[in-house]
Amino acid sequence: MRLLAPLLLLALPAIAEEDFSQYGTTNPEEMTLERLVERARRGDVDMMVCANGYLATKAGRHEQARIIFEACAAAGWTQAMNWMSQLDHNGLGADEDPDRATEWSRRAGEMGDAVGIYNHGIDMIRGRGVARDVEGGRALVDRAANEGLGIARRLQAAGYDLDEVTPDADAWKYAPMF
Repeated sequence: MRLLAPLLLLALPAIAEEDFSQYGTTNPEEMTLERLVERARRGDVDMMVCANGYLATKAGRHEQARIIFEACAAAGWTQAMNWMSQLDHNGLGADEDPDRATEWSRRAGEMGDAVGIYNHGIDMIRGRGVARDVEGGRALVDRAANEGLGIARRLQAAGYDLDEVTPDADAWKYAPMF
């Protein structure tokens, strides 16, 4: 018995080099961001994949977040549309694109998402990515407030003063171009 153990240890490198490819992937990645991005590329999205777009964004991995959120938006996840709007408004993972950002908000709003309704209203009030329409924008903010969205109620209470809901640091971005 005592002799058998050292002999087995000598045989381990030979066993480790054996080709097991006939059995498929024996230890696939399951819970990595790369795996979730690959699933999104295939259009295989669910709540777990879509939620990890948020993780990717918060980790500064905006290109990967875009892949996930675009696939989730295509599957009808309105929260992903709102995140795509945020990415496009701020040029995260791609060039800033206010028109595309506003379109994402509009689509989410049309599907009944209160955040999308609110964001589209804000875009209309500012005239960012869409023709300026203060009254139409306020109507959308009111609709979002009626649906219970707290930030929309806060904006109403401030008399629609956008400084109430937008950091001062962003003022340059929303100023008229002329």
